[in-house]
Amino acid sequence: MSTETASEGLTLHTESMTGLHWLGVAMAAISGVIHLFLGVSFIDQGLGIAFLVAGVGFLVGAGAVLVDFRRRLFYAVGVPFTLGQIVIWLAVTPADEYLSPIGITDKVAQAVLIVVLVVLYRRAS
Repeated sequence: MSTETASEGLTLHTESMTGLHWLGVAMAAISGVIHLFLGVSFIDQGLGIAFLVAGVGFLVGAGAVLVDFRRRLFYAVGVPFTLGQIVIWLAVTPADEYLSPIGITDKVAQAVLIVVLVVLYRRAS
């Protein structure tokens, strides 16, 4: 039985993390920060709230990996969550804005994140 207190439950547990874990955390953080920035930028529109929710989702996922909270579950949930972000972006972004620097940065980070999550999930089996 664990004697861990609530405050100890949120401590970093990075000793078991590999370079692949760190890459995934970095990609989730990049996408999360971009979404938070866009959320604040579009806060007066309905889309702003969606960006904020997505940004928080990416950052919560990265945090869960850092504290070793159900990592395998977050790998599994992270794949469709991130794929959904790409699909939604394609659906709502005008074609002439696909190649914006922020859009490219975000989508590259998300594509790398998906690959990382799939590999980590398979390794955790």
